[in-house]
Amino acid sequence: MRKIIIVFLILILIALAGQFYQLYLQYHDLKNEYSIVDGKWNFLKNENAGLQADLIYFSEPENLEKELRSKFNYKKSGEKLIIVVPPKNE
Repeated sequence: MRKIIIVFLILILIALAGQFYQLYLQYHDLKNEYSIVDGKWNFLKNENAGLQADLIYFSEPENLEKELRSKFNYKKSGEKLIIVVPPKNE
C-alpha cells in the first residue's frame, strides 16, 4: 500500500513539473512578445511627438510658407524665382 502511495505521489510531482515547465515556456514567449511591443510603442511614441512638433510648427503661416517655398519652388505673384545649383565636383 505504501509503494502505491509513493508511486502516485511521484506521478503527481512529474505532472506538476510538466505544468510548471509549460508555464515557464509561456512566460518567456510572453516576455519576448512584450519586449517587441514595448519597442514598437516607444518608436510610435517618439514618432507621435515628432508629428505633434511638426503640427505646431506648420500651424504658423510663416513657417508653412517658408516650407512651401523651399520644397516646392513656390513663389508669390510678381516675384522672380532663382534656383541656385551647386557646382559638380569632378
